[in-house]
Amino acid sequence: MPHIPASSALARFRVIDLTQVRAGPTACRQLADWGADVIQVQMPDHMRGDDTLGGQDGSDYQYTHRNKRSITLNLKEPEGIALLKRLIGTADVVVENFRPDVKFRLGIDYETLSKDYPGLIYASISGFGQTGPLAQRPGFDQIAQGMSGLMSVTGKLGDGPMRVGIPIADLCAGIFAAQGILVALLERDASGKGQWLHTSLLEAMVYMMDFQTSRWLLDGDVPTQAGNYHPTSIPTGVYKARDGYMNIAVFGSKIWERFCEILGAPEWVTDERYKDKRGRSVNRDSINLDINRRLALQDRAYWVERFNAGGVACGLINDVKGVFEEPQIQHLGMVKEVVSDHHGLQRLVGQPMQLERTPSTIARAAPRRGEHSQEILQELGLEADELANLKAKGVY
Repeated sequence: MPHIPASSALARFRVIDLTQVRAGPTACRQLADWGADVIQVQMPDHMRGDDTLGGQDGSDYQYTHRNKRSITLNLKEPEGIALLKRLIGTADVVVENFRPDVKFRLGIDYETLSKDYPGLIYASISGFGQTGPLAQRPGFDQIAQGMSGLMSVTGKLGDGPMRVGIPIADLCAGIFAAQGILVALLERDASGKGQWLHTSLLEAMVYMMDFQTSRWLLDGDVPTQAGNYHPTSIPTGVYKARDGYMNIAVFGSKIWERFCEILGAPEWVTDERYKDKRGRSVNRDSINLDINRRLALQDRAYWVERFNAGGVACGLINDVKGVFEEPQIQHLGMVKEVVSDHHGLQRLVGQPMQLERTPSTIARAAPRRGEHSQEILQELGLEADELANLKAKGVY
C-alpha cells in the first residue's frame, strides 16, 4: 500500500529514518504525524539483534512508529548501501543517530550525500554531539539527565539526585531535531540548498534547564532540589487535602490574597511571616504546614472547584488511568484510534497541537519490520527478478 499521509501539511516530503531506540524515532514520528512519508530503514530479520522499545509488538514500539513504512536493508552489503543511496535520492530528509563515526564509515554522511543531492536535509542525533572530547561515548537518556544538571534540581533536598519519570532527554532531542528539520526545509525554500543539522541528548537537556541555567549564568546562584515545591514562588507545589494530593500555584500578591481568603486564613495577608514573597520564602516549611492543616478539612474536589473559581491555579494529581478520565482530556480529543493489521483496534495519544485546516491523525499503525520492503523497492523501479535476487542474497 503506498504512502497514506496522516495530514496534508507535510505530505509532499519524504523522510528516510535510519534511527533506533527513541530520540531519532521520536523526531521521525513528529514528521510522520504531520503527513511526511517516513520510511523506516531496519536491518533484515536474519541480522537483527534484540528489539528495542519492548519488541515490535510492544505498546512502546507501536506508539513510537505509527504512521511510518518499513523497509529492511543490509547496510553491511554494498548492494544494501547502493539501494539506500538510491532511496535517499527520492527523499528530502535523512535522520540518523548512529555513533558519530559510523555514517562516515558507511559513506552515507552529509558531505558525501550532498554531492549528489545538494537539497538534502540531513539530521543527526547523538548522545553528546558530533565532535568534542565525549563525541564517541555511548549516549543514554539518564546519563544526559545527570550531566545536564537536571537530576540535581529534581527530587527532595537531602534524598540524593532524582531522574525524571520519562525519557525526557530522548524525547526533547527528538522534538528539537524535528524542529530543526522544519526550519531547514523552510530555509531551503529560499536558498534551494540543503544542510546538515545536529543535536544531542546533552544539548537538549541543558537547553531544557531553562531558568535554572540563567540563575547560575546571570546570578551566580547554584540551584538545588526543591522537591514538589517551586524553587522561587511560594506557596506553589504539592499539597494534601483530606482525600489526597493536589497541585496549587500561587503567583503574585493579588493571587496570594485570594488564596488566603478561600482557605479561610485572611489574617495571613498581614502576618509578618507570610505577607511578602521574602517572608514566605524564609518561612517555607511553616507556611506549607499551615496550608496542609487547612486543606485537610475538605476533599480535593472542594478545593479544586473553589480555588479555580477564585483565579488560583489548582489541579488534581492523576495517575495515568486518571489522565484519560479527565473531561478536558476527552474534550481535547488527544486519544486517536487506528486499526492495526496485526493487533486490531489501538488507542494512542496524538499530537499535542491542533492545526485547524490540516489536522494530524494516525493513519497507519506501526509496521512490522520490512513490511513495505517490496512496495518501496518497486517504487524505485526494481523488477520482480531483481527483487528475488536481492532477497536471496540477504540484501533486504
